[in-house]
Amino acid sequence: MMNKSIEIETSRLRLRQWKESDFKIYSEYYSDKDLAKYVGGKLDKEMAWRKMTSLIGHWYLKGFGYWAVEEKNTQKFVGCVGLWKSEPWPEIELGYWILPKMYGNGYATEAGTASKIFAFDSLKLSSLVSYIDPSNEPSKRTALKIGATYDSMINLLNFGTHCVYRYYRDKT
Repeated sequence: MMNKSIEIETSRLRLRQWKESDFKIYSEYYSDKDLAKYVGGKLDKEMAWRKMTSLIGHWYLKGFGYWAVEEKNTQKFVGCVGLWKSEPWPEIELGYWILPKMYGNGYATEAGTASKIFAFDSLKLSSLVSYIDPSNEPSKRTALKIGATYDSMINLLNFGTHCVYRYYRDKT
């Protein structure tokens, strides 16, 4: 099912498949408890490796997933943005995290919008969601910029209570 060639380009960003060289920055992000608190929590290097490789496996099993995001001009790693739907996950989620040194550039909004368009155009979804920790105000603002509306609250598996922000096809 995997198509390694699925890449998306926006005016400033490239959403691409993962490379082993991404792991250093990826594991550094997950080694910081404050950065990782909204994306599953702090991980040691082994667990970060397993998490990153699960993103690759998700593409293989589902035909979609999270991309590594880089600036087109500099090829600097920006963050991780894309779609997730594990077996127990309630519905397809649009998720994102950006490296702190890349904050303030609108990259989460730009990459998130490209991911949303991919979900609607390629996967033919009528809606998708972002599950956001109630205390994560920056992520809520980003979801609104991408075009979501607040939908409800959910007890998200073992991750606790989360706000559900919903995107609809007709709001791309």
